[in-house]
Amino acid sequence: AKRRSVMLCNIAKLENDKLEAIQKLEKEVGKTLVAFSCHDVKPAELSDDQLSKIKAAEDEIGFALVAV
Repeated sequence: AKRRSVMLCNIAKLENDKLEAIQKLEKEVGKTLVAFSCHDVKPAELSDDQLSKIKAAEDEIGFALVAV
């Protein structure tokens, strides 16, 4: 079976000029804006044991993990 790519996004790291432009827009629209950076990735195929270990780590750290 062909693995499908998925879109993963995280909060973008902004250069000062981009941050200032977003802050200006926030003032204009009166709303807080959040910038995201997104990437297409193909998740890795995992054994049940690998998946179990990743799920346990997610529970411990409180974040979602994606094997690629």
